[in-house]
Amino acid sequence: MARRKRTSRILDAARQRLAGLKSITPAPDFGTNLKLSDYEQAINDLSDKIDNYNQKLSDLDDSQNVIVAGERNLRSLNRRMLSASEAQYGENSSQYEQAGGTPTSERKRQKKTPTKG
Repeated sequence: MARRKRTSRILDAARQRLAGLKSITPAPDFGTNLKLSDYEQAINDLSDKIDNYNQKLSDLDDSQNVIVAGERNLRSLNRRMLSASEAQYGENSSQYEQAGGTPTSERKRQKKTPTKG
């Protein structure tokens, strides 16, 4: 399952505000501390950071998919190796037990419970 990508309502609001401010003629002058170019640069910086973050999430999703595929492959190999040990040495052998199998002689039988009908 893909990770949820990051969005920012603050960034969206800032983009809309910038568009509105740019449409004012003549260009507004808020003094030396508040420049439209600095505001636009801050918006672009945050946008780049969010894009970078979301790219890393996508990379992690891809890495997770690779790991899941590797686990599926290894699960299949585990099953095949145990089956090969059982076929080679028998289901009650110590070699089968060493390979991780439970010899049939050591398996517990399930108690059957009477059904009410």
